[in-house]
Amino acid sequence: MHDSLLIEILTDPAGADAVAEVAAATFPLACPPHSTPDDIAGFIRDNLDPESFAGHIANPNSDVLVARAAVGGPLVGYSLVHHEAPAHPDVAAVVTERPVSELSKMYVLPDHHARAGGAAPSRSLMRAALDSARERGSVLMWLGVNQENERAQRFYTKSGFTRAGVKTFDLNGTVEHDFVFVRPLI
Repeated sequence: MHDSLLIEILTDPAGADAVAEVAAATFPLACPPHSTPDDIAGFIRDNLDPESFAGHIANPNSDVLVARAAVGGPLVGYSLVHHEAPAHPDVAAVVTERPVSELSKMYVLPDHHARAGGAAPSRSLMRAALDSARERGSVLMWLGVNQENERAQRFYTKSGFTRAGVKTFDLNGTVEHDFVFVRPLI
């Protein structure tokens, strides 16, 4: 069963509920230790709800990619890629290439990070996200990662990203500090 990992781009907004469930389960794991439960819950409520994901699925400038352990199986991870120039001024100052794509979200359920004998969903999702950006003509992919999330930083570095700057991130009214990572696509 480990060799049947499936990555797909969601095109039906009806799949938003399942993505929101994975988002609600995984987002807290990436938050810094000082994040309050109220701030985390507020961010999930306002940004990672089914309606938000339905909007991303319907947006022609975004791709919601999902990983399933088997065809027709439950989601084990997802990524969200936006194919637009960065709006955040801190990012726009260091990401000047065009066209670009943002790896906005990438999360895998904790019990699916490693797959004996098969592809890890995180690596498969990353390949699919990079392919998605290339297919849109992007020359660079960027992402923001919390400065305290060393595990994610290691993964992004192994995936070819390098640190290019810093930006702020609003976690339900609490300002967090992220590194901006970039990866050329050509």
